[in-house]
Amino acid sequence: MSARVISIANQKGGVGKTATTTNLGICLYQLGNRVLVVDMDPQGNLTSSLISDREIDGTIADALLDHKNALPMMQVFQDLNGRLDLVPTTLALASAEAALMNKLGREFRLRDQLAKAGDDYDFILIDTPPSLGLLTINSLVAAQLVLIPTEARYFSLQGLQMLQESIDEILYINPNLKILGILLSKFDKRLREEKTVSQYLRDNWGDLVFETSVGTNSKILEAASAGIPLTDLNGAQRAVEAYRELAQEVLARV
Repeated sequence: MSARVISIANQKGGVGKTATTTNLGICLYQLGNRVLVVDMDPQGNLTSSLISDREIDGTIADALLDHKNALPMMQVFQDLNGRLDLVPTTLALASAEAALMNKLGREFRLRDQLAKAGDDYDFILIDTPPSLGLLTINSLVAAQLVLIPTEARYFSLQGLQMLQESIDEILYINPNLKILGILLSKFDKRLREEKTVSQYLRDNWGDLVFETSVGTNSKILEAASAGIPLTDLNGAQRAVEAYRELAQEVLARV
């Protein structure tokens, strides 16, 4: 498989995983890459932010439960230089997670499905749920790299530590998994706590913390709610530039 598979993960919710997956995927596509984004969160926010007005025929749940079902892929954007495709999900994925518990090779279901499609893409980005259940485990087993969005808040440091411990466990079955980087998301440098935590992260995690940070910006949520790319939203230029800088950093690191 030629694609770089990146899991966007953090066991804490509300840290910007879906926004990171969506906008990093769009920016990598705009830089001329073939990108597949995979929605592994039963809430389906990634799906609704990219194809809110389209009917979904099949979902990731079907492919995880039966290997004979191919991954459903929906085209979001395409031009002469690249494309962005989506593997969508619905709430049915929540019940599929429970059903997977009784399946053989349950931790490897996503990895095996992506292996069939990996030669068609330069990057595969996986949006994960805010828990260390079987869906997140599948996402980490399938990935080569983990990108960790986190808020610069003291209570977010615990989630970061928990994810590090989970990655250490995943190494037992995916020894090649590495942390690509930690992204300061929803970062407000005006707040003393956030500046202090940001410096703590850089002191303790060093170069793993991306130089790029994504500031608090209502346009990110507005774009997701409207089901349109952030790049198409008036007044979102500052947020767009942050994700473009992140995409350039990701390209440099991989």
